[in-house]
Amino acid sequence: MHPLIVHGAVVLVPLAALGLMLMAVRPAFSRRFGVLVVIVAGAGAVASVAAKLSGEELAERVGTPEVHAELGDVMPLVALGLFVLGLVFWLVDRGIPSNKPRPGWMVAFAILLLLASFFAILWTVRVGHSGAEAVWSGVIERTDR
Repeated sequence: MHPLIVHGAVVLVPLAALGLMLMAVRPAFSRRFGVLVVIVAGAGAVASVAAKLSGEELAERVGTPEVHAELGDVMPLVALGLFVLGLVFWLVDRGIPSNKPRPGWMVAFAILLLLASFFAILWTVRVGHSGAEAVWSGVIERTDR
């Protein structure tokens, strides 16, 4: 199941992160599509937990790729943190009237959201790449001969 489930996290977490980046810089986008972005972020967090659990079960059968397992252990925390930040940001931002600018502390929160989103994308790529290396490096070595 892990090879199938992992694709949910690989797609949903970066997609949510891109949506959260748009929410951070475009208040109109946040107010219009924020609920959808937060739902995608929540689904990404659930998919990350499911991927971690299915990966642990797979590792019991085929062995543990150490680097991938260590990075994968952190992925649900990254995805959950992104979801919580996005949810709080959206809940606060939707209460700000559209004819008023965001207050300074909310601009700082938007910058934090941008940084967290960028980190989540990088972490997802890092975990995915380490998993791909764990699966395919032996196959590629055998075909290079």
